[in-house]
Amino acid sequence: MVRLSTPLVLASLSAAVFAAQSCSSSKQCTDEKYPCCSQYGECGTGAYCLGGCDPLASFSLDSCAPMPMCRSKTYNWDNLDNSITQDKYLGNSSSADWTYSGKVKTEDGNLIMTMPAKSVGVLFANNHYIWYGKVSGKIKSSRGKGVVTAFILLSDVKDEIDYEFVGADLTAVQTNYYWQGVLDWRNGGNISVEGEDTYSDWHTYEIDWTPEKVDWIVDGAVQRTLKKADTYNATSKQYQFPQTPSRLQMSLWPAGQPSNAQGTIDWAGGVIDWNSEDIQKYGYDFATVGEKSGDNSYIYTNSKAMESDIEISNKTTVLGSLGATGLDMDLGADKGDSTSTGGSSTGTAFSGIPTGKGGSGVIPGNNGSGHSSDDSSSGSDSGTSTTNPGETSTTGFSQPSPSEGGAAGKNERVLRGSLFGVLVAIVVLVTL
Repeated sequence: MVRLSTPLVLASLSAAVFAAQSCSSSKQCTDEKYPCCSQYGECGTGAYCLGGCDPLASFSLDSCAPMPMCRSKTYNWDNLDNSITQDKYLGNSSSADWTYSGKVKTEDGNLIMTMPAKSVGVLFANNHYIWYGKVSGKIKSSRGKGVVTAFILLSDVKDEIDYEFVGADLTAVQTNYYWQGVLDWRNGGNISVEGEDTYSDWHTYEIDWTPEKVDWIVDGAVQRTLKKADTYNATSKQYQFPQTPSRLQMSLWPAGQPSNAQGTIDWAGGVIDWNSEDIQKYGYDFATVGEKSGDNSYIYTNSKAMESDIEISNKTTVLGSLGATGLDMDLGADKGDSTSTGGSSTGTAFSGIPTGKGGSGVIPGNNGSGHSSDDSSSGSDSGTSTTNPGETSTTGFSQPSPSEGGAAGKNERVLRGSLFGVLVAIVVLVTL
């Protein structure tokens, strides 16, 4: 899956650095002051409690902020007015449809996400949650060994539905699904793509997700179907089927970075070639995404996190400050501006913006062992900067290195090291 996600890393605006408590499905946050388990596996407040906050690993189910519901909407990329950097987002999805970490810009109606040398990756994520429905993207993938493009739906409890493009194989797109992050590589399947290749030709990739099945559709034709009935586990007496509200995420990431687990590098086609044809010709690797389509909030009511444990509520999704949590949404709020999406952290590293851990989810080739807390990122500055008109970036993505001989944890999207690459997203229409 996208270890996009994929997906990706968040900047820290901390005034001081402390060791945050780690968390996982088997280890909940224990301090009510820092109750939210971020998608990177650390406990905190503020952005830790927003998109990606895992209610099963948090102090309590209501520690995470409610999830904004998806609305049908058209998105245009003439500018970044409908997007906000992760360090400024406090949950007001009516003011910001998209949240991103990394360096992005708009150019000629395109959304461009870049990964310069020595950065750890970029994630562009929708702030609204879809609970069954359709999303589609018109995409030209990246190419080259070690480079992966991803287009996925990911829930806060690690349900996931994927399209992933491995740059070493331009004849097919990989599809996969996960239920609550459970590793099962039998869930994957490749779809051959007609035409010259996934890099040179436009193709439309769609996910049609219903309570009974998932269809992966390429260029209007159903290429793969997953039936919920086929996912029943007789031992647990549960359907291991993606069934919880999810966000659309897309990314370009260096799966072939040498510091990654060997299994991940092998899956990605080998170590990244920094002398690839595109880097020599353009100065970067890239993928292009064309048209994409696809009460107030959702909350979890039971730690089983099944479909029946989701409730539609009228609860607000907006935090009062980066110190607020689902347990106290108004903590630190500016009473004169209840709709603020911004704010800055003045607390510890686990009070406000999660430090980047490469994302969450399941990584192909990952053996699921623990990860080191050492920060191997070469850039430690954080914040937001504007380098050119229409160009904005957040810096200071920190990415831990795996312990020697080990692989990253299974709740981590690997975006380590550097990639002089770019994801060009020409997103003219997005309807969710």
